[in-house]
Amino acid sequence: MGFEVSRTGEGGGRRGQLQLPHGLVETPVFMPVGTVASVKAVEQGVLEGLGGDGVGAQIILANTYHLYLRPGHEVVRRMGGVHRFMSWPRPMLTDSGGFQVFSLKGLRKVTADGVEFRSHLDGSKHFFSPEHSMDVQIALGADIAMVFDECVETPATWERTKESMGLTHDWARRSKDHFELHKERVPWFAELGGKTQAQFGIVQGGMYADLRKESAERLVEMDFPGYAIGGLAVGEPREVTREMIARTLEHLPQDKPRYVMGVGYPDEIEEYAKMGVDMMDCVLPTRAGRHGLLFMREEAGGPVVRMNIKRKEYAEDQRPIDESCTCMVCKRYTRAYLRHLYVAGEALSATLNSVHNLAFYLDTMRRVRGELGKT
Repeated sequence: MGFEVSRTGEGGGRRGQLQLPHGLVETPVFMPVGTVASVKAVEQGVLEGLGGDGVGAQIILANTYHLYLRPGHEVVRRMGGVHRFMSWPRPMLTDSGGFQVFSLKGLRKVTADGVEFRSHLDGSKHFFSPEHSMDVQIALGADIAMVFDECVETPATWERTKESMGLTHDWARRSKDHFELHKERVPWFAELGGKTQAQFGIVQGGMYADLRKESAERLVEMDFPGYAIGGLAVGEPREVTREMIARTLEHLPQDKPRYVMGVGYPDEIEEYAKMGVDMMDCVLPTRAGRHGLLFMREEAGGPVVRMNIKRKEYAEDQRPIDESCTCMVCKRYTRAYLRHLYVAGEALSATLNSVHNLAFYLDTMRRVRGELGKT
């Protein structure tokens, strides 16, 4: 993996390029989430052409926990890895499953060795250690794998957060050691010039600036190719999220990519990108779309507005969602038709709404990259 920063803005935002086995990624970048090797309701060919520049999604995510449960990581390995399995030739990243296991609450038991949990699908018992998470991610074969970590609940005391952070650091070391020993086991990477997966560390520390600093410094000592900031957007106020990101960025290397996990609304990802975050992901564009919530601006350059397409006022509205948007949905369909699809329960509603929202996010990052390229 390679990473180059070409320009840096006054606020710390960076224009860069991430070189991965399956292609180049222009940063800052938003990464659509394809939890079970599918960005919900949106076909891969559509993803490739989204956005005003036609570049589409440069990189997407899949999730270790969900693909481990079904169809199973060994099935995906036998199919040639997650890229071939889902017919996605561009870069991918796999989350370690740590956040999903954290979300199981009463169905999990955390020890120093790892996490024992019950499947949300059928109640069957499983165990994830840092080593096993790495084995699953190596089998999946995405360009970037994440270390296995523990995400502490919010709110949590300083003492509880410190204890959890220590566990995350121990697991990061174990994840790295195991990954370095076994990452060559991905046979299809030989077809890409012998390139291998990269592995990112994850900074934790809850909502405590001193712990965020300590966590960042500990992980930098381990010398990962890139660093994620985890454990945010879990219920804390937005200003706290921003503060934790800012305080953590101070302690991460300038020459390596910085990734904030699981954020956020369009105006938030724009703000974080201008602070110096290179990579972000969130399920919000497709989740909101499935619930009839569409992101738009009432005027070019204006604030982001969430349109509830279910509202009766749109029943005979002949305008597109956003008159300044050039996505395939806004070029062709009216608000009236989109409302009808949603009210009628048509599956096409989720697809069109999600396509627009994803295009809106990707266009937001394209504009930010353009602005940073001029600084």
